[in-house]
Amino acid sequence: MLKKEALLLIPNVLKVFLENGQIKSFTFDGRTTVKDVMVTLQDRLSLRHIEHFALVLEYSSPEQSHRFLLLQDKQPLAHVVQRTHYHGMRCLFRVSFFPKDPVDLLRRDPAAFEYLYIQVG
Repeated sequence: MLKKEALLLIPNVLKVFLENGQIKSFTFDGRTTVKDVMVTLQDRLSLRHIEHFALVLEYSSPEQSHRFLLLQDKQPLAHVVQRTHYHGMRCLFRVSFFPKDPVDLLRRDPAAFEYLYIQVG
């Protein structure tokens, strides 16, 4: 039996866990890329600037508590799912690097700043 956090519960549907507790589901085919999901998330979350965010795979191993694997924009989702051998892996929408000037991000995109703040606060 699969855990509720498993990366892929329904074939060709990826669940992305957000920091605010929401889960967004995405159907994909062989042509769908990580960038496609990022653009859709940008729209659904009303973010104007997502350059500080990325999709990451989170998993835990016996040796280390939590590990994160950053996904590249051009990676096909089908390939990402097929090559993962970790049970209980989750896909997250997270900060990939902190902005040099967070106040500038607040001015340019308050929604992106709030999402960033949730993760670091």
